[in-house]
Amino acid sequence: MLTIHEREDPKYELALAELSRRGDADLERVEPDVRAILDEVRAGGDAAIRKLTKRFESRTQDAILVPEERWRARAKEADDAVHAMLSAAAERIRRYHEQQRDPGFRYVEDGVELGQRIRPLRSVAVYAPGGKARYPSTVLMTAVPAAVAGVERIVLVTPRPTPEILAAATVAGVTEVVDAGGAQAIAAVAYGTETVARVDKVVGPGNIYVAAAKRLVFGVVDIDSIAGPSEILVIADDDADPSIVAADLLSQAEHDEDAYALLVTLSRAQADAVAEAIETRLAELPRKEIAEASLRAHARCFVVGDLREAARVADTLAPEHLALAVRAPDALLEQIGAAGAAFLGYDTPEAAGDYVAGPSHVLPTGGAARFASPLGVYDFVVRTSIIRYGREALEAQGDLIEGLARLEGLEAHARAVEARRARDGARPDSE
Repeated sequence: MLTIHEREDPKYELALAELSRRGDADLERVEPDVRAILDEVRAGGDAAIRKLTKRFESRTQDAILVPEERWRARAKEADDAVHAMLSAAAERIRRYHEQQRDPGFRYVEDGVELGQRIRPLRSVAVYAPGGKARYPSTVLMTAVPAAVAGVERIVLVTPRPTPEILAAATVAGVTEVVDAGGAQAIAAVAYGTETVARVDKVVGPGNIYVAAAKRLVFGVVDIDSIAGPSEILVIADDDADPSIVAADLLSQAEHDEDAYALLVTLSRAQADAVAEAIETRLAELPRKEIAEASLRAHARCFVVGDLREAARVADTLAPEHLALAVRAPDALLEQIGAAGAAFLGYDTPEAAGDYVAGPSHVLPTGGAARFASPLGVYDFVVRTSIIRYGREALEAQGDLIEGLARLEGLEAHARAVEARRARDGARPDSE
């Protein structure tokens, strides 16, 4: 199940190049259908949501916007142990994201006051999938950073919300719950309906229809990213325990059949040992069929000569999760420029990052870590540039501003400066 490519293999570079293009999602295939769904919801509002939910999920919602007293009461149906676990995880996530707060800045240069003001978005929607598995952790990892940023209206969008999902919503700071899924759910919060007010931004992972819908509504609202299948790249030296490396690879493979479990080793012996351990551990998994399908389709191992080549492979793939099961992980990480999250050392499981470590587990996938970052507080704020000139500062820079304006053929720009400089009489600068 683990396809192994050694450095001298003629197909080594071809396999690496093919994997580097894994983010080229087939969104175009579903976009016509998704566009039709978006148009239907935009025109039909709540009635369209109900119709589409009946068509795709074979059910009828009691309410699209769930009454607050109802969903908070339903959240209490979750076990006390569930509430305790979610609260503990939420607190760690909150503390981590508090470190990301940016107060903005102001300074004066050549008599000109300059600065940047930071303000939270007014409203966001956090999408939690409702497919093969339910992920209360995704509610925490999206809503808690939004709450830390100061967003007042946080809308959880998820189909058939369970008590566990709603318990996560209560501890994360969610203010509204929308019972809808798929492209129609994205349309509801992007365009608004009779009962669902539109939001400023939509975040969170989903299937290919959700991803396509997010891409199509971008510009009407902001989005975080286009999420693809989950993925991990483990770089394991010969001191790494093959059984533990196998466990980390399987932790991604069990997500869904499209997940990627990728490995880099320094020797063929280690690669073979991990492959054998995968077979052993796979037989014990409750989600064996899903993990096995993922491994057969997407599990790859690259046997490299040294850690420099391992770093090149990692940089080429820019993985969502990068696990460095090596003796000197910090030194290796310095050689790698692109990864969503890095898990350092033999004792750091990727699962810790999924649940309780602190950083959001909403990460760039499909190689997008080359240019994108993990979800964080900075995704839930807007920045405003601050500029203030007094008369002396404007006089000092006036010729430069007017000259550049006329260079571009924008005479009115130049005259807006010229008029201020020519104004007679003293006038106090604004406070």
